[in-house]
Amino acid sequence: MGLMKAKSDALAARLVGRVAGQGGWLGAAQTAALDRLQPMGLPGKRDEYWRYTDPSSLTVPSAPKADLFDTKGEPRPFSAIDRLKIVFVDGVFDPAQSDALTLEGLEIAHLSDAAADAGHWAADLYGTLEARGQVPVERPLAALNTAMAQSGVLIRVTGKPSKPVSLIYLRTSNTSDATLHHFVKMEPGSEMTLLENGPAAARLNKVLEVDVAEGARFHHVRTQGRDHQRRAATHVFARIAKAARFKSFTLTANGRLTRNDAYIELLGDDAVAHIAGACMGDGDFHHDDTVFVTHAGQRCESRQVFKKVLKNGAVGVFQGKILVKPGAQKTDGYQISQSLLLDEASQFLAKPELEIYADDVKCSHGSTSGAIDETALYYLRSRGVPLKAAQSLLVLAFLAEAIAEIEDEAIADDIRDRLEGWLHRHEH
Repeated sequence: MGLMKAKSDALAARLVGRVAGQGGWLGAAQTAALDRLQPMGLPGKRDEYWRYTDPSSLTVPSAPKADLFDTKGEPRPFSAIDRLKIVFVDGVFDPAQSDALTLEGLEIAHLSDAAADAGHWAADLYGTLEARGQVPVERPLAALNTAMAQSGVLIRVTGKPSKPVSLIYLRTSNTSDATLHHFVKMEPGSEMTLLENGPAAARLNKVLEVDVAEGARFHHVRTQGRDHQRRAATHVFARIAKAARFKSFTLTANGRLTRNDAYIELLGDDAVAHIAGACMGDGDFHHDDTVFVTHAGQRCESRQVFKKVLKNGAVGVFQGKILVKPGAQKTDGYQISQSLLLDEASQFLAKPELEIYADDVKCSHGSTSGAIDETALYYLRSRGVPLKAAQSLLVLAFLAEAIAEIEDEAIADDIRDRLEGWLHRHEH
């Protein structure tokens, strides 16, 4: 009882000053989310899926201060890629810095604008995938997001747009507290790439819901901002229909605390879901990937590939589960989580899980943690490669499997450039 009261009290404090939706379908979705959230309360360190990560800085009423980070004129991620740019500053949509929200094969609207349209396509969908993702594991920060978000974009993909949509998250305040909620609806046979980058806020709570219809293809690549003191809780909820494909990759460099949750459902036969991540942490850095993939259709394929490079006491966490439901025969589920520890002070905590209720499946999971291969390092050094350059080459080789999940080679090259820059800056 004491624990539940503490969780409820934390929620009550967090909701002080909450701005409710102005009626309509958004208000109804927020009320439903609040109804889901009240019995849960906010997460605590004693919760099963928070045992490796202290959520207190994500749940306190005000965002902890996070100094702004000076990138010293470095080009922003994806800046060389032709894309439709949608900019948020401290969690608020900035039309002046954004492109016009028009592109062939797309319908795009800001959340607050769409909320005034009772017949908008998102009216019956917004928040539904988040609600599905609350079982069997509660995700109260995601429900809190749906209950509070006032900003985000709603994207309906009807064709194959000629360039990616790029969500850019800037921040100007060291105490900004952003809550963003996006929904992407992929119509049958459609295809799009969604890019995300930037620190967003001192503290960020973000939800991305993706409904991938039959035969559609969704590609998602994001980089999480360089601001070292920022804190973030992000959530991806995806529902994948027959013969559809979903691919998501995340690069994280810096950040005091980052928790990336994903809940992926393969509901149709022959569906595919790949989710991958690479992170680089130095010092007081805590990074947590928590992934839950459910196989409900037949002949479905999922891959979870997560690589973490940690130094100077940084902490990496991976919690990944594959659930194969009865009847989901011919499932192919693969999960790998690995860390490269560059000193003895860093930690990698892993909890891989398989739960299988079908008898004709191929599922595997593995988790390893280790240091740089001294034999490989010696080989490079013996051929004249300087020590720091040799170490960087081996780190990039370690991360290569995760980066290979990005299908667009130009975007993959941009990610490699980011990694090389981080390694160069952290050589000493």
